[in-house]
Amino acid sequence: MSKLSVEPPDIEGLLALNPKVRNHANLVSTVATKKARMHWKRNHDKDCSTCGSLERNFDDIKHTTLSERAALREAGRCLKCADAPCQKSCPTQLDIKSFIGSIATKNYYGASKAIFSDNPLGLTCGMVCPTSDLCVGGCNLYAAEEGPINIGGLQQFATETFKQMRLPQIRDPSLPPLDTLPESYHAKVALIGCGPASISCATFLARLGYQDLTIFEKYDYIGGLSSLEIPQFRLPYDVVAFEVELMKDLGVKVELGKGLGAGGLSVKGLLEDGYEAIFLGIGLPEPKIVPVFDGLSVEQGFYTSKKFLPLVAQSSKPGMCACKSKLPKVYGNVIVLGVGDTAFDCATSALRCGARKVYIVFRKGFTNIRAVPEEMELAKEEKCEFLPFLSPHKVVTKDGRIVAMEFCRTEQLDDGSWTIDDEQTVKLKADFVISAFGSQLGQSDVAKAMSPVRFTSWGVPEIHPETMQTSEVAVFCGGDLGGYCNTTVEAVNDGKQASWHMHKYLQSLHGLFVPVEPRLPPFCTPVDLVDLSVDMVGLHFDNPFGLASATPTTSSAMMRRGFEAGWSFALTKTFGLDKDMITNVSPRIVRGTTVGHVFGPGQGAFLNIELISEKTAAYWCQSINELKRDFKNKIVIASIMCAFSKEDWTELAQMAERAGADALELNLSCPHGMGERGMGLACGQVLFYLHHSFAVSHDLCYIRILSWCQTFAGGSGRQSRFHSLLN
Repeated sequence: MSKLSVEPPDIEGLLALNPKVRNHANLVSTVATKKARMHWKRNHDKDCSTCGSLERNFDDIKHTTLSERAALREAGRCLKCADAPCQKSCPTQLDIKSFIGSIATKNYYGASKAIFSDNPLGLTCGMVCPTSDLCVGGCNLYAAEEGPINIGGLQQFATETFKQMRLPQIRDPSLPPLDTLPESYHAKVALIGCGPASISCATFLARLGYQDLTIFEKYDYIGGLSSLEIPQFRLPYDVVAFEVELMKDLGVKVELGKGLGAGGLSVKGLLEDGYEAIFLGIGLPEPKIVPVFDGLSVEQGFYTSKKFLPLVAQSSKPGMCACKSKLPKVYGNVIVLGVGDTAFDCATSALRCGARKVYIVFRKGFTNIRAVPEEMELAKEEKCEFLPFLSPHKVVTKDGRIVAMEFCRTEQLDDGSWTIDDEQTVKLKADFVISAFGSQLGQSDVAKAMSPVRFTSWGVPEIHPETMQTSEVAVFCGGDLGGYCNTTVEAVNDGKQASWHMHKYLQSLHGLFVPVEPRLPPFCTPVDLVDLSVDMVGLHFDNPFGLASATPTTSSAMMRRGFEAGWSFALTKTFGLDKDMITNVSPRIVRGTTVGHVFGPGQGAFLNIELISEKTAAYWCQSINELKRDFKNKIVIASIMCAFSKEDWTELAQMAERAGADALELNLSCPHGMGERGMGLACGQVLFYLHHSFAVSHDLCYIRILSWCQTFAGGSGRQSRFHSLLN
C-alpha cells in the first residue's frame, strides 16, 4: 500500500537531484567518474585528437565580444576614476570612463559618439586593439578579484550597436556652414593609401571643413592592412567598409587602383597637379626575408605573411573584392616563423586553410614574445605548438617541394645579447613555411616616388614625431610608414595628429590664424540636429537636462562645470539667511543602491542626506550673478528655504531676484534635520503653513516661482507664477 507521505516514483526521481543532508561519505570509483564527466564537460578537451576541424571556419573567436547583458554588467563595474589611467594609456585619448558611463545607462548612441569623436575607427579598434598593453593594462581594477574592465569588448559593443542604427556622419552643426568657409578650405589634399592612418586623417580634415580630399589606394579594395592582413574572424570586412562610409559621408573621395610607384603617382607629380598637402599612409608593403629563403616560391611551399594573409582575406572576406579567389591550399605540417601579432594571424589562418599541425617557431623565449597575450592564448587554444630558441638555418627540399627545415639553437648571453649555436640543431618536417619576420618599404620605385622626402637609416621617411611632417613641408606621414607606430590604434592616432598640423599648414599658406590649442571637431550625426529645447513657465531651456539642488551643485564652481559640459539649467544648493546658517558636521553623502540594471548590493550611486548649504546667501547671490553674466543662455534657479516668516521669505527672495536668478525653488520638503528649525518639511507638510507660504510668496518679487507643490497655487499676481517642478 502506498504511503501518502511519500512522493510518487517519478517525482522522487526528480527530487533525487536536489541536495540532501548526508550522514555518510560518497564512494564512486575514479574510472566511473572519468566516464561520467565527459557527459557534462563544457570546456574543450586537451587531447587534440578530439578537436574539430577549423577549416573554412571564419567565425568570431574573440574572447572580448560581449552581449548586451554582459556589457551592462561590465560597465557597472567601472570605477569612473577621476584621473583615469585607462584614458592616459589610449593612443587616441578616448574618454573611456565617459563612454562606459553611457553604456551603463543604455545610452549606446552617446557611447558611440564619444568613441568616434576621438577615434574614427572605433569599431575596428574595439575588435583588434591590444588592450591588455594599453587601456586595460592601466585599469585600476587589474589587481581586483574580478580583474580589469573589458574595455575593448565594451567599445566593440557600443560601436556595433551604432552600426545597426545606420546613421550617416555629418559635420558638427555648431560649426560654420561649408559655403561660408574661406578659400583655404578648398585646398586640394591627397592621401596615399586607404588604411587606418589615412582614413583617420581624412575624417578629421573633413570635419574641420576641407572639401577637396582624395584618398588614392593602389588595390581595388579599401582598408589597407585592416582588410589585407587581419583575418575575417578577428575583423570582418564589413566593419572596415562601415567606417570608410562614415568618412565618405563627409565628402571624402576614394580612388582605387592608384598608388605610388612605377607608372603611378609621385609626391612631386601631385604637388605639380595643385595638391597643397599630401599625407603618406601606405604602410610597409614588402616583407623582410632572411637569406635562407632566397629563391623559394609559393609553388615550393614558401609564403611570406605579406603574400599569405592577403590571399586568405580575399577569399574569406565577403564584399572585399570580386576576384572570387580560393583559399590558399595548405596541408600537413606548417611552420610559422616569428612571434608577433602577424605570426599568430598566419598560424590561426593556416588551420582554416587545411593545415593539420602548425608550429610557431621563434628565436627568443616566451618572456620575449612581442604579441599581446590575447593573440597567444587564441593560438594555444587552437592547438598551435610553440618552439622557442630556434633560428632558421636551412630549408630542405625534395622534388621541388619543401619537406623540412633545420634550425640552430639560440642562447642569450650575460650581457643580454643573443648568439646562435651551430652545434645544436633541430630538424622539423614541414610541408609549408610562412615567414612573418616583419615588413619594410623595400620597393625602390615607391621610395623614388616619394622624392624629395628624405629617409632615415631605417629606410622610412624622416618625420617630426609631434607634427608628423616630413622634410618636405607639404608632405606628412603616419602609420607603419612613419616608423613610430606598431598597432592599428597608433596608426589612427598618427592620422589624427597629422590632420591638425596639416590644417595649421594649409591655413598658414593663406595667411590665416589657427589656435595654438588643437580643437578637432567631434563626431556628429543627424541626431545632433534634433532640437531638445523646452519652453516652460516663460523660460527657455536649451535642453531638458539640469543639475538638481543636491550634491552636483554643492558649490557654484560645480555649477559652472555643469554649464560648460552642456547642462541647460542648474539649481543652487538650497540656502537660507545668515541667521539660519548650519554646519554639516560630517560628510553625509553616502553610497547608495538606487541605480543600475540590477538592484541590490554593489550598485553605484550617491545619496545626499546633507542639510542645506553651509555657504552664505551672499555667496550664492554673487555666484548667481557671475553665472548669469558668463552663461546668458543658461537657466539659474535659486533654491531658498526659510522658516514660516513673511519677512524672511521677502528678504531672501528679493536678494535672489537682484542677483539675476531666473526662477526660485521654494524648498518646503527637505526632511534632513531642517524640520527641527521650523524649516523645510516643517512648513511643507502642514497645510496651514503651506497655504500661507504661497500667499506670502505671491507678491514678493517679479521672477517666476517654482515650487514642489501646486495645490494652493491660486490668485493673480503680476509676473509671479506657480508651477510644479517634478523630481
